[in-house]
Amino acid sequence: MPSAPSEKVIVTDANVLINLIHVERLDLLSALADFKFVVPDHVATEITIPEQRQLLQATLTRHDLHQESLTSPQELALYAELHRFMGQGEAACLAMAESRGWIVASDERRRFRREVFSRLGEGRLVTTPGLLVLAIRAGRLSVDEADQVKAVLERHRFRMRFGSFRDVILEP
Repeated sequence: MPSAPSEKVIVTDANVLINLIHVERLDLLSALADFKFVVPDHVATEITIPEQRQLLQATLTRHDLHQESLTSPQELALYAELHRFMGQGEAACLAMAESRGWIVASDERRRFRREVFSRLGEGRLVTTPGLLVLAIRAGRLSVDEADQVKAVLERHRFRMRFGSFRDVILEP
């Protein structure tokens, strides 16, 4: 399904999807109307816990998230190059984003982050906290709800470098 002209496409890595599953908020993918969310086949196979796979499949069935394959020879070559030094899901996300002009959603750090910034630019990476900020700004999540999400994710060993989303929203 082609994206609408005003719609931005975000190709989503497993770590972001798993974070949203932990907090039972995969619904945010459809709540952000200005965005279409895509998961590469390579990422979908990384979700291996049966309950998480079931939730991912339900999200795909509702079309809140769209699963796509690497298709062009350019994407496949880029994937092969990237997969030499990063995981299959990260490589697939970055190959799609670079080839198709998309945004990447990932919480990976270090080399992956440097590669995204180098290949796509700094404005084309969104993290789990960044998606939550988008949801707050879109009126789909309150700051208090986002802080509750933050607390749950921290119990799952995902740390955010700020005290409250209130602090992030107030930043210029």
